[in-house]
Amino acid sequence: MLFLLCWEGIVRLFELPNFMLPSPVRVVDAFARQPSFLLYHASLTLGETLLGFVFGVLAGAAVALLLWASPLARRGLLPVVLVTQALPVFAIAPILVLWLGFGLTSKVVMAILVIFFAVTSSFYDGLRQMEPGLVDLARLYRVSRLRELWLFRLPSALPALASGIRIAAVFAPIGAVVGEWVGAKGGLAFIMLQSNARMQTDVMFAALILLALMVLCLRAIVDRVTRWLVHWQAET
Repeated sequence: MLFLLCWEGIVRLFELPNFMLPSPVRVVDAFARQPSFLLYHASLTLGETLLGFVFGVLAGAAVALLLWASPLARRGLLPVVLVTQALPVFAIAPILVLWLGFGLTSKVVMAILVIFFAVTSSFYDGLRQMEPGLVDLARLYRVSRLRELWLFRLPSALPALASGIRIAAVFAPIGAVVGEWVGAKGGLAFIMLQSNARMQTDVMFAALILLALMVLCLRAIVDRVTRWLVHWQAET
């Protein structure tokens, strides 16, 4: 509420025109004029984000397990994983749109690439950094690598995986939005580009606020799920 009051105060104090910075009242009015239009495009972005988030988490976890299990995979895959993180997303997005088209697939792949490294890196570090006492226990009972993974390393690495998933929840919408920004037939970024070109800044801000609310809701849901996943980990 304080933020909205400050926003309204700045607009009134400096008498800013609507195309530079619309007031909160104008943004609400823009949403009220076409709620179904904005919510439809928000649903497109949400669908791309959720698909990218789910597949990105699954792919990141699978690659982390493979990196831990196989030295050969570490030598071959780890440089590739690092390169995918080093490349700027705006450089990759036009290529993905060219290869995969303007539809859903390119946006989902973009979201996967954005969050993939966070999940892989966090989970892989968790798998490697098992407590020394658990390592000694596994060696004492001469358990197999598979049983060691299931009984000791996975439970020990789940908090690290949960941290990676929380990070992914914030960055997954960025991948979808970047993909839409480069080329799309719909979505919140598509609305922002069209509104900006027509100087309809109030509509652009309405789409931006919907995107922010989407990120907050996704993060809140993921936070609750990951707390349940690692319910034994005390919060301080």
